[in-house]
Amino acid sequence: MPRTLSAQHDSFPLATPFRISRGVKTQAEVITVEVAERGVAGRGEGVPYSRYGESIESALAAVEAVRPAIEGGADRDALLTLLPPGAARNAIDCALWDLEARLSGRSVAKRIGATEPDRIESALTIGLDNPFAMGLAASKIADAPLLKVKVDATLPDAQIRAVRNAAPKARLIVDPNESWDMRLVDAMQRMLVDLRVDLLEQPVPSDADDWLDGYQSAVPICADESVHVAADLDVIARRYSHVNVKLDKSGGLTAALALAEAARARGMGLMTGCMISSSLSIAPALHVAAMSDFVDLDGPIWLREDRPGGVRDARGYLIAPQKGFWGTS
Repeated sequence: MPRTLSAQHDSFPLATPFRISRGVKTQAEVITVEVAERGVAGRGEGVPYSRYGESIESALAAVEAVRPAIEGGADRDALLTLLPPGAARNAIDCALWDLEARLSGRSVAKRIGATEPDRIESALTIGLDNPFAMGLAASKIADAPLLKVKVDATLPDAQIRAVRNAAPKARLIVDPNESWDMRLVDAMQRMLVDLRVDLLEQPVPSDADDWLDGYQSAVPICADESVHVAADLDVIARRYSHVNVKLDKSGGLTAALALAEAARARGMGLMTGCMISSSLSIAPALHVAAMSDFVDLDGPIWLREDRPGGVRDARGYLIAPQKGFWGTS
């Protein structure tokens, strides 16, 4: 039987709104790709992100544009030359990984020489809100080992302090989502240390971070929007100590593994992140998470209803999907 490719738009309502400095999300809008061959199908998911000029329509069009090549047998290496990094390439790449695992009878973990995903510490996110509400939200999950705190430039000190007071033992990632500037980063240094913040994620816009070149921060700073693929590291390594690897930015597990390995080779720290998504986005990312210092894969935890058999949260520990969900035969 010839290989076939299909793609569709899927929408997953959130249980509660997800707020960050650049807006509010109430639904996870994703594309789902399936590549089938010899009666076996592999699945992948991508989350188009407007911050990178993507939409559901543009991602589906990108998938359609490479249909002849994929159905003609193009593999993951060829895909890297057919599409730029982004949600469309991610969905196809992950579908091909899944298909390979099912056809060969060898899981993705075995194919890359890693252990099978099981249980991993993963951040629970405190969405942007007033300090009281953020403290209250943190108090409900204070026993989680790692919290991610979404802030903006209005009351970041009070927001972080409220979370720290409510969760005195948790490790903290603070994520302004590019809403700060150089002055505010400088002004927050002492407080970040006093409140025992472990990582500051992409505090300033990616097109205004050149001043970080050689900057001596009191806490580690992680690149998110500033880094997509391994080729970015020549510049990024001078400005950041860590990189946030997201499959939707890198354009699939293939490129994400290359980015993670290249960052490690430079002595950089790793974080694995995600968009608000279903577990079909998270299952491939778990293979990068196993290499990481920080893991933030709680995207599906925000959904009202996930795909059947997906990941589960156990008070800040992410339980891998059921066998056969993705990447296993």
